[in-house]
Amino acid sequence: MTLPLNPPATSSALDEETARAELYGLIAALFYAPPDAALWGQLRLAVTQAPVQGGFLEEPWRQLVSVARANDTAQIAQEHEALFGGMGKPEVYLFASHHLSGFLNEKPLAALRTDLSQLGLSRDETLPETEDHISYLCEVMRYLIAGDDVSVANLTRQKEFFARHLQPWVAALCDALQAHPRAHFYAALGGLLRAFAAVEAQGFDMLN
Repeated sequence: MTLPLNPPATSSALDEETARAELYGLIAALFYAPPDAALWGQLRLAVTQAPVQGGFLEEPWRQLVSVARANDTAQIAQEHEALFGGMGKPEVYLFASHHLSGFLNEKPLAALRTDLSQLGLSRDETLPETEDHISYLCEVMRYLIAGDDVSVANLTRQKEFFARHLQPWVAALCDALQAHPRAHFYAALGGLLRAFAAVEAQGFDMLN
């Protein structure tokens, strides 16, 4: 995966859409599993100064890169396991249904599956996580931005999916990460996700 950011600041609408899609992809990858050596190396070497000063994503991106530089892959993997893995209840849930209803596999997941079916998308049965995992949802957003089928991959679909399946609970996930005493790399990732979600929400509001 090629890192999308300088952090994202773009010179054309096409560049902006590419940056959005790649950032969703990066966030999905980092929440799904700790970075491998190649991705960690890219993070450590990433540019942290935006081409235009004062960009809203610049500081959270700088913080993520800084934490990546201060930790090796083993430390980040240990943090991922401590927060999201282990036997029984994880320290932090990455599933929308839990944050929206207090339980896993509840009505929010059923509603999501209905919407995914309407988009022509289905779950890879080889993956253990349900579709309301933050990584899955970010991958859907990446598809809705970068997909070739314009009847599905368009701004209207993006806005609807984001409003229904990400915006209602992303802040709660970020709160949990940034408040957790064992979260360092993933607290920084939560900060980036929070800022990115705010930018996305603002952009979609401008479509009204």
